[in-house]
Amino acid sequence: MRDHFDLIVIGTGTAASTVAHECRSAGWETAIVDSRPFGGTCALRGCDPKKVLVGAADVLDWVRRMNQRGVLRDSSRIDWTELMRFKRTFTDPVPKTSEQSLAKAGIKTFHGRARFTHRATIAVGNDVLEARHIVVATGAMPRKLGIPGEDFVTTSEQFLDLDKLPKRIVFIGGGYISFEFAHVAARAGAEVTILHRGKRPLEGFDPDLVNLLVVRTKRLGARVEVDAEVGAIEKSDETLAVHCSTASKYKRCETDLVIHGAGRVPEIGDLNLVAAGVQTEQHGVRVNEYLQSVSNPAVYAAGDAAASGLPPLTPVAAYEGRIVASNLLKGNHRKIEPIPVPTVVFTIPPLGAVGLSEQAARQKGLRFRVKKEDTSAWYSSRRVSEECSGFKVMVEEETDRILGAHLLGPHADEVINLFALAMQTETPAGKLKHAIFGYPTVGSDVKYMV
Repeated sequence: MRDHFDLIVIGTGTAASTVAHECRSAGWETAIVDSRPFGGTCALRGCDPKKVLVGAADVLDWVRRMNQRGVLRDSSRIDWTELMRFKRTFTDPVPKTSEQSLAKAGIKTFHGRARFTHRATIAVGNDVLEARHIVVATGAMPRKLGIPGEDFVTTSEQFLDLDKLPKRIVFIGGGYISFEFAHVAARAGAEVTILHRGKRPLEGFDPDLVNLLVVRTKRLGARVEVDAEVGAIEKSDETLAVHCSTASKYKRCETDLVIHGAGRVPEIGDLNLVAAGVQTEQHGVRVNEYLQSVSNPAVYAAGDAAASGLPPLTPVAAYEGRIVASNLLKGNHRKIEPIPVPTVVFTIPPLGAVGLSEQAARQKGLRFRVKKEDTSAWYSSRRVSEECSGFKVMVEEETDRILGAHLLGPHADEVINLFALAMQTETPAGKLKHAIFGYPTVGSDVKYMV
């Protein structure tokens, strides 16, 4: 069957659904395609279910921190099976409700993997779909490790659907996925090891705060190994052996489960983009400032599938989806902007960042002051018995604008948004310093950080 549309969107995640709904609302005949259950990574296999698990671990950690400080620890623990059952109350309804929402809007849905056959034509199973425009918003997938025994590795998506938590877990990679899941798993009773091939984990975050977080992670009982290159994985009966090497020695780690936390790449490899003349690079479809393919004007890309220069985060996907929709409907008029994007590692405590790192600011030759402090003795940390907290904020000398903010500690995931808003609205640090905040709150600490 051959169908004709104004727009075809490949993917059903945040970016994809944003484009599809906005264009359909404007009267465009729209189709949407996905080979996976409808709803996208964030709602089904990423941010949302992950935060459910983190929430349970946070409650347990809070109880343990407050033990003998007015709270009785007793037998508090995580029941993994019940926690997963609770998590599925969020994820299980998503595919059906997502597809119903699309159908109600008049968007035609197709299940199957899309493959380009021409510049504006795709095949989905036996269906051939043509359109004036096609949007690639397929999200990301775990990158290939390229090592023997890779088939024995469990992905982060599969971790979020484990019925039982094994006793021993090794995480490959020292990024946010490994640290977040390691913090959950360790508090749920697993023996955790993180193997990172670089010299320091969480390389995109402030090194001083990362050092504090690594110490906190080790106090949980987790092992964090750096300069550890994983070379192979073997399976014997129910046991896995991870072979890794460092600059000085070889290691063999026996474990029950190996989790892939070594990064994700755009899920575009099997779309046959060559047939459409769509150029790609490491970070996705090569796009111009309007998120339009540089080599095929009929194709746009958004979210994790687009090499836009912005970080691959859900709020960015929504932002890019709105830009693509606007440019499709009104012609290319709205450009992506270098906006401050907050990013968070949902460990316990969380680590947040927005704007420039100290190193990046120095490389740009900017003149700025740095305010940093270990805040474990501050009231906001002491009252919840959190010994791991701190901040670093850079403020430009001449303009008083905030260049970057880096936070670690209770509610850092929320407070980082205040800094992002201040940077977005170009609010000088001096105004934040003299603002009146509700007290006692962690937000009220902001004035002491600038």
